[in-house]
Amino acid sequence: MIHHEPEFPFLTTLVLLPAVGAVLAALVPRSISKEAERRLVQAIGLVTTLLTLALAIWVTVRFRVGDGGYQMTSRHSWAATLGISWHLGVDGISLFLVLLTAVLFPVALTGGAVKQNPRSFVAWMLLLEAGCLGSFLSLDVILFFIFFDLTLVPVYFVIAGWGFGNRSHAATKFFLYTFLGSALMLVAMVALAVIHDSQTGVFTFDLVSLAHTHLSLSDQVLLFLGFTAAFAVKAPVFPFHTWSPDAYAAAPTGGAVALAAIMAKLGTYGIIRFDLTLFPRATVDLAPLLLTLGVAGIVYGAVVACVQRDLKRLVAYSSLGHLGFIVIGIFALSTDGLAGGVLAMVNHGIIIAAIFLLIGWIYERRGTWNVKELKGLQRPAPILAASFTVVMLAAIGLPGLNGFVGEFLILLGTFVAHRWWAVVATAGVVLSALYLLWAYQQAFHGVADEVNAQTRDLSWREGLLIAPLIVLIVLIGVYPKPVLDRITPSVNDLVAHVDRATGAPAAPKIGYRAAAPGRTRRLP
Repeated sequence: MIHHEPEFPFLTTLVLLPAVGAVLAALVPRSISKEAERRLVQAIGLVTTLLTLALAIWVTVRFRVGDGGYQMTSRHSWAATLGISWHLGVDGISLFLVLLTAVLFPVALTGGAVKQNPRSFVAWMLLLEAGCLGSFLSLDVILFFIFFDLTLVPVYFVIAGWGFGNRSHAATKFFLYTFLGSALMLVAMVALAVIHDSQTGVFTFDLVSLAHTHLSLSDQVLLFLGFTAAFAVKAPVFPFHTWSPDAYAAAPTGGAVALAAIMAKLGTYGIIRFDLTLFPRATVDLAPLLLTLGVAGIVYGAVVACVQRDLKRLVAYSSLGHLGFIVIGIFALSTDGLAGGVLAMVNHGIIIAAIFLLIGWIYERRGTWNVKELKGLQRPAPILAASFTVVMLAAIGLPGLNGFVGEFLILLGTFVAHRWWAVVATAGVVLSALYLLWAYQQAFHGVADEVNAQTRDLSWREGLLIAPLIVLIVLIGVYPKPVLDRITPSVNDLVAHVDRATGAPAAPKIGYRAAAPGRTRRLP
């Protein structure tokens, strides 16, 4: 359901604001001194991202609790002859992903600032923010595709221009993998619009209209695979993940935060927004396959992370495991699992952003990510160690921190209908504790040598950047109700849509316990 509101175009402004900031940063004159240029572009980046954050908070405040439809929609004809419109809207599923994006970009720009050519770096990062926000808010599939693919260009240049190691190879590999997946999705989008036109006489790429297209099961399966090819690579989902360890390891700190914490969510969000909405029968039929890939990603990511000595690559494989949890939550096709999957996307973004920031700051101090060269950092840098401890425990899923809530709902929602997948996935929780605790012990425990003993603690500026993320980790872990209250109505509507399309018994709304084997149960 869409609620049109004749008001200020909040969502359009939210998307265009960072794009305008990117243009302003790129136009900073080269005639000024290097130091003046650096300060000016950093000011443009910070002011733009803070204004975007303020607007995202205002959208969150205005969001009507209990309404599962799209709110604050903005729709304008763009290319009428091609059926493309500027159609934006926000619901409970996209709301906190938009807010997450707005929160993390000022942190990424400030905490991961670069010294070399800061003008281009800030411009690319702001353009990336615009692409991510546009992707989360688009209700036209071609508009979504434009924003979805737009994110590839800034990430490519950020990795290639300011990355580490074999950055050119990592950037090229990332671009080619994700671009190939996007090409398959574009073919599927056009095919869907043509089928819709043959049935209705209206050629459109509007998501709400396309959701009413009548598709045979074979058509749904083929189109589902075309869309999911792009989403699985972007997330990434095992075994389409091979670009991610190289890209995460090569990316600069700010780029790694944006790539792992925000852009990766475009893949899992796309599965929820498009696959479940447009191809519900194929989603149900192919759910066992995706559940298997999700569980394989959890186990594989944990096992490979256990043998890593490079902290950034360890976190990359850890992220693969967390995304596997999100995948099984989505394809459990239960309200608990899907709500847990959406919440886990937000929680993972906060956690992984904090981890990459802390690892980046360790590299600035020690010039390495190799745990063999790090030892005893807890004594010279106690605040750094304490911050890393909280974030690590959240990643493990310790009760009372945000990582636990999403994982608990995912396992709860999966166990009812897909018991053995849930059992195997639980093993990933145990393994994640193993490799994260090991990495912490190697880097922070023991007696520091002469070099490590000189490691400086977090500065007040770094503390101000990491503190909001730690507050969110604790706050959501202790009191997730405000977030779930806004997510669950949209989740209820989406699960009901899948049930209607597949002929399953109508699922009750959250707040009523369903008799087994129903898909909906009360959220804690």
